[in-house]
Amino acid sequence: MKKIQKGSIIDSLTEAIDNSSNFYLADISDLNAADTYKLRKACFDKKVKLQVVKNTLLKKAFEKSNKNGSLDELLPLLKQNTCIMFSETANAPAQMIKELRKNGEKPILKAAYVQESVYVGDNQLSTLASIKSKEELLGDIIMLLQSPIKNVISCLQSGQNKLTGLVKALEERAN
Repeated sequence: MKKIQKGSIIDSLTEAIDNSSNFYLADISDLNAADTYKLRKACFDKKVKLQVVKNTLLKKAFEKSNKNGSLDELLPLLKQNTCIMFSETANAPAQMIKELRKNGEKPILKAAYVQESVYVGDNQLSTLASIKSKEELLGDIIMLLQSPIKNVISCLQSGQNKLTGLVKALEERAN
């Protein structure tokens, strides 16, 4: 690979890292063709961008990135085979990896950079998978806000039936 090609790859990686608030590093070595196909299909379905990169190029992209200080923990992990997964949803790659691991041992999570926090090691997979997405959090907040309103409306409606019953009973007594 020529120096110009390497420079353009580093620049595109740096841009992707700077523009992404969530990315995962994983080891997908030793995957056979069928498992690699499943991984790439799962990435496509979950809107995760998967890119297999050379460690030296990724290291240079990390060093060149605006997030340089927060990525220092990731530099020692750039050994053996590495792929990087970019996602808008923080938990999508973790859930995908967890689902794919039901059938095998790979991919192995090396680390994740999620919303300015760094998670190192495969043991963080469950934690990352349980992080709620922005849409899920908004849904929970809306449900919490609707709950008291529903209780008030239900009390008013049941009270209306009681009031109607009381008025009818009083009317019948008067007659």
